[in-house]
Formats: sequence, C-alpha cells, structure tokens
Amino acid sequence: MAAFHEVRFPLRLAMGTSGGPVRRTDIVNLSNGRENRNQRWRNSRRAYDAGSGVRSVSDLYAVLEFFEARGGQLYGFRFRDPVDFRSCPPLTVPSVMDQRIGTGDGVTAAFQLVKTYADAGGGWTRTIAKPVEGSVVVSVNGIAATNVSTDHATGIVTFAAGHVPAAGAAVRAGFEFDVPVRFDIDRIDVSLATFEAGRIPSIPLVEILP
Repeated sequence: MAAFHEVRFPLRLAMGTSGGPVRRTDIVNLSNGRENRNQRWRNSRRAYDAGSGVRSVSDLYAVLEFFEARGGQLYGFRFRDPVDFRSCPPLTVPSVMDQRIGTGDGVTAAFQLVKTYADAGGGWTRTIAKPVEGSVVVSVNGIAATNVSTDHATGIVTFAAGHVPAAGAAVRAGFEFDVPVRFDIDRIDVSLATFEAGRIPSIPLVEILP
C-alpha cells in the first residue's frame, strides 16, 4: 500500500468517533412505481469523524502533531474502528475458529486474512490488510498452528516449509485489526474554549481500500 505510515491514530484522541461502512447504490424509479437498484461499489468503504467535544490543550496539540506528521491527506495510517475491530463480535476474544481464510491444496503456503459478514440472506467478504501485531492466531482443521508468520502490513499469513496445509484442510484465523485510513481534509480547525481546553469540531477520515 503506497504512501502509508504503519502508525495508529491515538485511541485516546478518538473517543468521540462516529462513522462506519458506506456503500453506493444507484436507484432508478420506474414509471410503474417499481425501482431498479444497481450496486456501484462492489465493496463498502468506511468513513469516520474523529472530532469530539472538549479536549485538553495537550490533546489538541497531539492531533495537530499527528496531522502534520502525515502531511494532511498525503500519508495513510491505522485507525481502530470503535465497534468492528476483531474477527469476532467486539465483546468476545478472537479464537482460531473465527474466520475461514482458505482451503489447503498441499502447495499454497500464504493466505490472506479476511472477515465474512453473512446471514441467511447473503454475505460479503472483506479483505483484512492491517492486523494488529501479536493478535493473529491460526488453525488448520481446528488444530492451532504454530509454524505461521504474519505480515502485519498486508494481512498475509504464511506457513513455514513442511507445514503447508494439506489438500482440503480448512484454514481459519482469529485476529484484531485496524482500518487503513487517511485524513479526508487538508486543514484542521482548532477552537480554544478556555485557556486550557478547546475543540476540533471535525476530523474526517476515509478508508484506503487495499
């Protein structure tokens, strides 16, 4: 991923974050009252606003420092979604059985981390490119795998030579992850409410798709 810094937006500065997945759908209303719906984006794209209420002057400066270090919109960075940041629901612990990331063929050693959102009506599989270091656990046919390395910049897990999953073996993983984002603005407006506190009304962020 070009123009990306492997640093995370400080969690303490994102307490008032709002946002989530965005999709694009064209809806055409027909003369008979019905409608046609067409999906413009194959994948969703997340958008957030990390602006919040009153902050200390130290926090305001930390935001400015982070913004300047990224060059505004120039460099991407990691951001933790306030709700969706694990391979499992937010109040549970990731396990080796959470997400199926592939099926062994006896040859393939590398597998991309993914997360599937599904119910009885349909589903969608999301590529996970920024797993949190030390959080990834992998299994083959339900047995925890230890001879696996993870590239935390791409989300690819690789089995060591001699430990490649056999043909038909289910490869699963559990993990925490960040969202690759960039600032969606080249200007930060700081408003001082008092001598020691102030606010940044809006800090828009947008996901960088892998």
